[in-house]
Amino acid sequence: MREADTLRPPQLMEVSADIISTVEFNHTGELLATGDKGGRVVIFQREPESKNAPHSQGEYDVYSTFQSHEPEFDYLKSLEIEEKINKIKWLPQQNAAHSLLSTNDKTIKLWKITERDKRPEGYNLKDEEGKLKDLSTVTSLQVPVLKPMDLMVEVSPRRIFANGHTYHINSISVNSDCETYMSADDLRINLWHLAITDRSFNIVDIKPANMEDLTEVITASEFHPHHCNLFVYSSSKGSLRLCDMRAAALCDKHSKLFEEPEDPSNRSFFSEIISSVSDVKFSHSGRYMLTRDYLTVKVWDLNMEARPIETYQVHDYLRSKLCSLYENDCIFDKFECAWNGSDSVIMTGAYNNFFRMFDRNTKRDVTLEASRESSKPRAVLKPRRVCVGGKRRRDDISVDSLDFTKKILHTAWHPAENIIAIAATNNLYIFQDKVNSDMH
Repeated sequence: MREADTLRPPQLMEVSADIISTVEFNHTGELLATGDKGGRVVIFQREPESKNAPHSQGEYDVYSTFQSHEPEFDYLKSLEIEEKINKIKWLPQQNAAHSLLSTNDKTIKLWKITERDKRPEGYNLKDEEGKLKDLSTVTSLQVPVLKPMDLMVEVSPRRIFANGHTYHINSISVNSDCETYMSADDLRINLWHLAITDRSFNIVDIKPANMEDLTEVITASEFHPHHCNLFVYSSSKGSLRLCDMRAAALCDKHSKLFEEPEDPSNRSFFSEIISSVSDVKFSHSGRYMLTRDYLTVKVWDLNMEARPIETYQVHDYLRSKLCSLYENDCIFDKFECAWNGSDSVIMTGAYNNFFRMFDRNTKRDVTLEASRESSKPRAVLKPRRVCVGGKRRRDDISVDSLDFTKKILHTAWHPAENIIAIAATNNLYIFQDKVNSDMH
């Protein structure tokens, strides 16, 4: 159990820029990228000695840090464009270099990450400082040689995909064909080719002719992990739409609509707000979808549209607190969710720096805490319990003493191992499961 901090600000006014806004493992799990509100991307690399030692805890150290986005200003609309990184997505590795997409509200960038540990020496036409020699002084030719040097990680912008969105980008997803990706904002989804920056194809457009008729917005979208023609997008009304790009160029008419009928007995002023889907993730197998709304995580089978096959309560004890959560705007928080590598356990965040895990096979669940006090290196995380009323056991925490400013919105799970990354405000916690243990 190890804790890694991202950049720590020297001044209080810079703290908000340090807040982590996205976390993403690459396809092997050897690299972990985080983006923050200040437009920075920090990449962590797993220590190499752990690769051949299956039972050792491979720690992640900072590999590279770079400024991905800068604050901008839209002069036509008189709007400031935040530098905050909304999403990071790794591209499947094709060669020695790594590539990732990062996006803020408006602009998506493709970055290439390369290593250099050798430098050429012995040029014929240049001196040691790189200046051109006087050709009259060159009397003999030599073969340049590569000499070892300290490892240097170079990050370079390869492409910038701009001007594709009128509204704020909430998600990007790389297609399984490794050639295209899509980006979604509140009302539209665009399809891009990774090699073409000056145009994209609009594949979903839910903007009504009259904006007063607007009843829902797109909240998240993702490509199917194996079928390059399928993608799903979620809405603020709690529905999922599965679309097939083979059916039509514009996928406004969905192939399948996944929606759970509302229980009239639970109807309240907050029903529509808490039913809004904040995240959707296909399982690694491609058979299931995982969604997160304010109070629950749900597992959907692609073959069953009528209702989810599993529903897990994340923090049902907040149902009585919705009024105060509405007043302090917490009810609009967008929590993400994640699958483990075998699709048997799901994870999502909560308040008070708590995060929840649900084992789909045993139906057991656990609440854990990401904090400095409970997360000393090699320490074992103790399950936490929230007490609603009545008798309290030792170590229980009362629902009235939960800290709603400490929230875990962004989480990621290693694609093959039980290693998780938890973003708790401006701290990144990396936890590893004990060998041969249960999920906690």
